Amino acid sequence: MQIRRDVFQAIADPTRREIINLVAYQSLNLNAIAENFEVSRPAISQHIKILAECGLITIKKQGRERYCEASLQQLNEVSEWIERYRKLWDHQFSKLDLLLEEMKTKSRSRKKNSN
Repeated sequence: MQIRRDVFQAIADPTRREIINLVAYQSLNLNAIAENFEVSRPAISQHIKILAECGLITIKKQGRERYCEASLQQLNEVSEWIERYRKLWDHQFSKLDLLLEEMKTKSRSRKKNSN
């Protein structure tokens, strides 16, 4: 039975993010991916397994080799989650900008009146 992992869990690890980066532009076999890291091949295999379980990588067998390809549609879930908070913070910063502009205007007005 395969555990369905969360895409957020997959991208939480810097090694897994770098693996995604590597295969986003080209299909690579496990050895080619492992050559980019200073950790053991079994450790890289475990990272790839997690990425495959959450759907960010598909593994295709070609002869004796297994090639990893990016399947980045799952990142839409992350993008949508972030977008909600981006909109919230944009709104908060807009309110702050208005408040600061109002404070500047009042400050200028006080300076004019004191002269």
